[in-house]
Amino acid sequence: MENVRVEQSRIVRYAYVISGFLLVAIGVIGIFLPLLPTTIFLILASACFVKSSPKANEWLRNNKYLGHYLKNYQDRAGLTIKSKIFTIIFLWLSILFSAFYLTDEFYIKIILFAIAIGVSIHLIMVKTKNHE
Repeated sequence: MENVRVEQSRIVRYAYVISGFLLVAIGVIGIFLPLLPTTIFLILASACFVKSSPKANEWLRNNKYLGHYLKNYQDRAGLTIKSKIFTIIFLWLSILFSAFYLTDEFYIKIILFAIAIGVSIHLIMVKTKNHE
């Protein structure tokens, strides 16, 4: 019975590690694809790594390119007003482009606008940093 538990915990640990790296990959894609939010996928990846590999979590938090997304959010440091404005403008431009040029389906347009409204509200509510 003990061997079964050890094997199950090992499988669960590997599943968390694999999920974490898949979420990191999706987060990286989100840097270049504005409809995909980067930070939330990195937060989820960090949660997977916390449960499976503290070393991988430290790698992610200290990563030169990805670490700042995670640290600012996890440490509740906030976003600068400049980054909030840029993000919201870029979000709405990409949503509008997608809604009017990439789909004819009305329900998809409604979903896109709902996402844009939700993300905009979230960004506005995030603490604003006074400096870069």
